[in-house]
Amino acid sequence: MSAVFVFVSGAALLIYSAEKLIGYLVGAAKGLRISLFLLAVIFTGIEFDDVFYAVAANLEDADGVALGVIVGTALSLPGIVLALAAIITPTKVTVPRDYLVAFAAAPLVMIFFVLKAPLTVVDGTVLVALFALFIAYVAVRESRSGTPVFRDAEIHEAYALVREAEAKSAGRSPVSVASPGPAVLPHGEARTPRPPFAEEFELSGWAGLGLAVLALAGLVIGAATMGIGTKGILEDYGLEGTVFGATIATLVLTIEDVFLTVEPSRKGAPEIGVGNVIGSVIFSVTGKLGIVLLAGTLVVGPHVLSWHLPALVVLTWLAGYFLSTGQLKRWHGYTLLSLYLVYWTVSFFAFGLIPADTQ
Repeated sequence: MSAVFVFVSGAALLIYSAEKLIGYLVGAAKGLRISLFLLAVIFTGIEFDDVFYAVAANLEDADGVALGVIVGTALSLPGIVLALAAIITPTKVTVPRDYLVAFAAAPLVMIFFVLKAPLTVVDGTVLVALFALFIAYVAVRESRSGTPVFRDAEIHEAYALVREAEAKSAGRSPVSVASPGPAVLPHGEARTPRPPFAEEFELSGWAGLGLAVLALAGLVIGAATMGIGTKGILEDYGLEGTVFGATIATLVLTIEDVFLTVEPSRKGAPEIGVGNVIGSVIFSVTGKLGIVLLAGTLVVGPHVLSWHLPALVVLTWLAGYFLSTGQLKRWHGYTLLSLYLVYWTVSFFAFGLIPADTQ
């Protein structure tokens, strides 16, 4: 039971830190005039928490869990995260075609390396270098783009209206603002509701960046704590390592990505959500796998090539097609989520449960 408590405690810290990270990235992007998409790829696409969790599992000789987390999180991003974003907040999306090509090609890169298993430190070095090239490409492309750093003009306008209303209120002048309309205070004074990320807009760019780093540290500590509890759970409940990593541990780690995708879209910063999904999938099958390999070799199980990776290709390509249409719709989300549930059910019940080792 103590292992479960440690695992749950780490998960709670991870989720809280993820929620705080959203606003801080917006403040940093606005203050430093850096592409919000680029910051999203770096801070949320590079899943530091998952890396620490997978490396910890690998060092604890639970290399099946490490590989399961890598494949499982990559699958959960289109199958759960993007699916829930489409269901909860259908929205227009504009994703450059070259980003979508990289997104769709990422699972094929992993298949190429898995085919030459066992994977070694050399493979890890190459995979990390591939992700570094992707980050460099995004940085150069975003710096040359004519698109504003923060695309949602409505939030800027709402923020300006709030500042104007607060200034008038301080001078006891009447308040007249546009939608969503004034709120009525107990004494009958009108006050405009603060828009999303209003507090973060007050931060300087460097303050937002520093707080984002602190929130990121919370993600890492939470994930490391989850890793400590994993081995005890495996021993207590007799679950096969790869399936635990690809199902239960992945679902908990995915809650973070749900916050980092659904909440930004709902609050008017879809760049964070799109950057999170695209960056995380590409990082999972290149950089994350590479970093785990630098900490030790991985043995690929029999079902990775025959089941897990084909499922990853199908979900990623379908998600890429939906993003290419320019608008995420609810039926897109239901389709992705249904396919992921089929994958999860087959993985857990067909491959996952084994007799507990009593020796």
